[in-house]
Amino acid sequence: MNSATVRNLLVRGMLAGLAAGVLALVVAYLLGEPSVDKAIAFEDAHSHEHEMEVVSRSLQSTAGLATGVLVYGVAFGGIAALAYCFALGRVGRFGPRATALLLSGCALLAVYVVPFLKYPANPPSVGEPDTIGERTTLYFLMMLLSVLLAVAATILGKRLAPGLGNWWATVVAVAAFAVVIGLAYEFLPVINEVPKDFPAALLWRFRLSALAIQSALWGGFGLLFGELAERKLNPKPATAPSGRTVPASN
Repeated sequence: MNSATVRNLLVRGMLAGLAAGVLALVVAYLLGEPSVDKAIAFEDAHSHEHEMEVVSRSLQSTAGLATGVLVYGVAFGGIAALAYCFALGRVGRFGPRATALLLSGCALLAVYVVPFLKYPANPPSVGEPDTIGERTTLYFLMMLLSVLLAVAATILGKRLAPGLGNWWATVVAVAAFAVVIGLAYEFLPVINEVPKDFPAALLWRFRLSALAIQSALWGGFGLLFGELAERKLNPKPATAPSGRTVPASN
């Protein structure tokens, strides 16, 4: 893949990330923000200390939310596009569109879902301020471990494929990934700082909305970027007015 193609895919990845960010923003505003507001109300009702807001809540939930999600979408779209350029043709005989969807699904699983199951997202008023550093470190450690194990499982599957066949090589690689992740779940510290009187339904809705936001972001990116990459790498031939097919130019 030459540099011009990589540059073109990078731009398309950033655009796809921006569009996926808009979709994630809608999901966050409709599903996530109501849970955040209720969690803040719970915190205010049970706290005797009232801190002055540096940034108003209305600004946080609109312009602040939009800026954060969209900037993140563009950045992650560019990084994902570069990873796509490396993975295309190296993870099986998949076309550009299928590779984008496969990469997005695996990335969602490794980067977000696996760490989320061990250290799920928590709304405001959940978590001790003194342990925020420890919780952040453990979360990113779990994320890094998950990504490295996903890469190792992919390499393992490719090396086993000639002897076991693609199906059983994939089964063994996925099983090995699940076993090691299970051991990590068992031995890494457990963090449970949810107040006893915090509404369980609110906590559940917040965590589901966090998962929905990430699913919308990664899923939207995979679908849109896959289509853009397909049109770039496998362009359809143009049809002349006489009905004669004219090869498409890059």
